[in-house]
Amino acid sequence: MAQLTIVRHGQSEWNLQNKFTGWEDVALTEKGIAEAKNAGESLKSYRFDEAFTSNLQRAQNTLKLILEVSGQATIPTTRNEALNERHYGDLQGLDKADTAAKYGDEQVHIWRRSFDIAPPNGESLKDTAARVLPYYESVIEPKLKAGENIIIAAHGNSLRALIMHIEKLTPEQILQREIGTAKPIVYTFDADMNVEGIKEL
Repeated sequence: MAQLTIVRHGQSEWNLQNKFTGWEDVALTEKGIAEAKNAGESLKSYRFDEAFTSNLQRAQNTLKLILEVSGQATIPTTRNEALNERHYGDLQGLDKADTAAKYGDEQVHIWRRSFDIAPPNGESLKDTAARVLPYYESVIEPKLKAGENIIIAAHGNSLRALIMHIEKLTPEQILQREIGTAKPIVYTFDADMNVEGIKEL
């Protein structure tokens, strides 16, 4: 029975400042660092064969801290932009409240919480899934099928795309799903890659 552990990065500087982050490469806050270390503590009884993360430092450093704290700092780690956060286009770097004032609450809600409507020059969740899932299916899933235990540290929306696929959720269901910072979710699969168990730590 293979296990896949997914974890969103700890709090970032722009999470704290309530800004649209997307592909901007911002650092973890002190709280984010502490959250990542706590995630590592909660995963001490788990063993990973390989790790995957995005090209953004907030996910990379979250993974690094988790592996250090759980005593697994030397496992192979792969970085790929396919796991990056959703690109927020023209909204990146903007304060969320200011953006709502500029474009209207309803429009910003549509950009943030619709499945297939992208912000200007950015990605929708559907677009994000279109790069996350082929990478998962071609690179990560074969390792799970071979019995490896994998950990992925990524982002709210790249993980939403993955959760939607793994749990066979509808676009409406996944858009209601909140993913906490540095809160690991552990999936256990049978030989046919059906989910046998889901544990939130």
